[in-house]
Amino acid sequence: MGDISCSNGNGNGNGNTNVYSQRKSCWYEEEIEENLRWCFALNSILHTGATQFQDIQLLDTKPFGKALVIDGKLQSAEIDEFIYHESLVHPALLHHPNPKTIFVMGGGEGSTARELLRHKTVNKVVMCDIDEEVVDFCKSYLAVNSEAFCDPRLELIINDARVELQKREDKYDVIIGDLADPIEGGPCYQLYTKTFYELTVKPKLMQGGIFVTQAGPAGVFSHTEVFSCIFNTLKQVFKYVVPYSAHIPSYADIWGWVMASDYPITLSPDELDLRMKQRIKGENRYLDGKTFVSASTLSKAVRKSLDDETHVYTEGAARFIYGHGHGSAHKNNHA
Repeated sequence: MGDISCSNGNGNGNGNTNVYSQRKSCWYEEEIEENLRWCFALNSILHTGATQFQDIQLLDTKPFGKALVIDGKLQSAEIDEFIYHESLVHPALLHHPNPKTIFVMGGGEGSTARELLRHKTVNKVVMCDIDEEVVDFCKSYLAVNSEAFCDPRLELIINDARVELQKREDKYDVIIGDLADPIEGGPCYQLYTKTFYELTVKPKLMQGGIFVTQAGPAGVFSHTEVFSCIFNTLKQVFKYVVPYSAHIPSYADIWGWVMASDYPITLSPDELDLRMKQRIKGENRYLDGKTFVSASTLSKAVRKSLDDETHVYTEGAARFIYGHGHGSAHKNNHA
């Protein structure tokens, strides 16, 4: 539930007008919790509108550059999106012995595909997003991903990810959940459920396959919203489950991901660095072997909470982060 406000300063109410307050200023404000809001100054509003499934805004922000906002939640910002996307993509692909085929649920922004296509072993990326308007919008406005959208290894599908996965006969080395956060009334909370992981995702993984999903806020206080129960839900389905997290400045929080497989997910920092050097074109800006070891070493409080978590994510017992979907009645569709 993000709001944009523009105002002309008119003093402080006691007759003393500060010169800086006379400048017209525009601010984006997002309600993170009931009693906590996060706001930052804007240079301009580049686009605002609504698709069949969700509200969308592109903002030019002073601290974070261009920022994509969907259903009132900041999805990614130009200055630090590399932290999120390197963390989402590279650990799973590096732990896989030879990742060739990848299926991405969501990812309409194109940044996940961009990072995937840096891997020399990858010969096919299927990106399935339900919202064609968002994909077209990102193609037009986010020039940083234009090369990825033109790569012949990328197959772009507009569909419900669950329907698309179920109908395909293909299996994949890695499946990635680059989905919107599970919010009440949002388009994709069903894609965080045990049933979906068990009956749709796992059967579509090749031998040695790895699944990874973004898993919401993972701070000391915020991780109990959805991160801990997504972790626990995946533990019911896969033999090996690795939660990890990183601070993303524009999110105003630590963010979490969970990686899962029926095969061991254990590489040393040196082994990860060697695979990066051998497999990835160009240098990562954020992630290396030591960084991943640090990311997967959670704080005492969060580790204890994850160990104690008993909630399993189902459609009937879903958990949501704070907020609410703003799209139309088509919210029963999925990402």
